[in-house]
Amino acid sequence: MRLVLGSASPARLATLRAAGLDPEVHVSAVDEPALLRAAGEDATPADQVLLLARAKARDVAPTERDAVVVGCDSMLELDGEVHGKPADAAEAVARWRRMRGRSGVLHTGHWLVDTREAPAPEVGAVSSTTVHFADLSDAEIDAYVATGEPLVVAGAFTVDGLGGPFVTGIEGDHHGVVGISLPLLRTLLAELGVSVTDLWAR
Repeated sequence: MRLVLGSASPARLATLRAAGLDPEVHVSAVDEPALLRAAGEDATPADQVLLLARAKARDVAPTERDAVVVGCDSMLELDGEVHGKPADAAEAVARWRRMRGRSGVLHTGHWLVDTREAPAPEVGAVSSTTVHFADLSDAEIDAYVATGEPLVVAGAFTVDGLGGPFVTGIEGDHHGVVGISLPLLRTLLAELGVSVTDLWAR
């Protein structure tokens, strides 16, 4: 049984490997901005991450036989607005000045396509976790953004990297904030008739 991760995220891959899984990686070629424009302004943050996760999994699935393909996408919701990766350092700094001392919700969409059958069954769901941020000084924000890490991750922060000291608490699944919820993945796999223990690397 093969597991294929349709994502270039090192954090997602590391999370799966730490849980005993050894997925193959096949990065999707989805035009995310175009999909979100098509979704319209009424799409909720949860709708948006699920839409992108589904598109990624469906993009990869046709080239993978006898596998379960997993697509994921994450965004941070703050004040009703949704934020992916910052466009540049200035945006990352501005965002952190809004986030510090406050809380946001990190949404991660998950979509699985089972190519063992035709037509391929599909399942999906969203993991939503509240994240509490420390009240950073301007100097801390500038130093963190200067590392480049906030520019390559949804919400401009990590919990498993340099951003860890700046997250004071999490309500929900920690793995969902990293980029893939292991409990939710287990549930979705079960809906496809697959036990997560059968995917453990032997």
